[in-house]
Amino acid sequence: MKVIDYILLTLVIIGAINWGLIGFLNFDLVRVIFGDMSLFSRIIYAAVGIGGLYAISYYGRIHTASE
Repeated sequence: MKVIDYILLTLVIIGAINWGLIGFLNFDLVRVIFGDMSLFSRIIYAAVGIGGLYAISYYGRIHTASE
């Protein structure tokens, strides 16, 4: 389970950096590297989204660990 946590946390960080670049510089790194909504870029966006949804479970783990 720990490996999945690290992989998905990395995806969430990549997504956050990409959104930061879009917000501050109007630069979409995923689009530049993988193309404008190519199949692979859509897979990257979907994986980052799934990682974000999975990261919601960290709140429950933090709460459980603090007790």
